[in-house]
Amino acid sequence: MTDEKRLSGKTNPAPKARGSRRAGLWPLVHAERAALADDLEDLTDEQWAAPSLCAGLTVREVLAHLTVGASLNGLRWLAGVIRCRFDFDKQVAMRLAEQLGTTATETHDRFRRVITSTTKLPLPVIAMLGETIVHAEDIRRPLGIRHEYPIETLTRLAEYYRGSDLVVAAKRRIVGLRLVATDGPFTTGSGPLVSGTTLALVMATTGRSVYCDELDGDGVEILRDRHSMT
Repeated sequence: MTDEKRLSGKTNPAPKARGSRRAGLWPLVHAERAALADDLEDLTDEQWAAPSLCAGLTVREVLAHLTVGASLNGLRWLAGVIRCRFDFDKQVAMRLAEQLGTTATETHDRFRRVITSTTKLPLPVIAMLGETIVHAEDIRRPLGIRHEYPIETLTRLAEYYRGSDLVVAAKRRIVGLRLVATDGPFTTGSGPLVSGTTLALVMATTGRSVYCDELDGDGVEILRDRHSMT
C-alpha cells in the first residue's frame, strides 16, 4: 500500500478482490485439463478399459464424465432431468453416453475440445477445479501415471473441501480430525491426527480410500471408515 493510500485510508474493495480470486481459478482448471489430455494421448485399448477409482466406471468413462461437466450448464441439466422424468441416474447415464463417442480416440478428442471451456452447472469454480483434479487422479492412479500439481493449487482445493459438502461429503468426512499437510501449509481441524501430502489428503477427504495408505496418524483409520459417505 502506498503512503498516499495509507493516509487516505483507501484500499481496494473486498468484492473486487474476491472476484479476481475466482477469475484466477479458470486458468488452473484449464491447465489441469490440458495436462490430463496430454497424459492420455497414447493409451492402449486395455488402458482405456481399465477400472478407475470411480466405482463402476472405466478410465474412458471418467474422461467422458469430465467432458460432460465442461459442457453442461444449468439449463441443459434441467432439460435432461425433465427428459428423464426426474430419474437423475438415468440423466447421468444419458449425458455420459453423449460424450463417450464410439471409440476411445473420439472420447479423447471430445475432452480436448472442452479444455478451455468455462461452461458449468451452478457451482463455484473451485468445485470445477476439484472435479478436474480428483477425477484426473481417478484416472491416473490406476494407470500408474504421476503428475506434479502446483502446491498452491492443491492447497486452495484442500481449503475448499474442508468447509464444503457440495458434490461430495468432504466436510463431514473429516469432522473431529486434525489434518496436516507434510508438503505445504494446509492444516485444519482438531482431534486425532491425519498427515500426509496435500494431494493424498484431498483424495482421502473426497472418499478415495486407497490414498489412506499414504497417510499417517491416529485418525487415518477413522477417516478410512468414513469412506462410505457419498
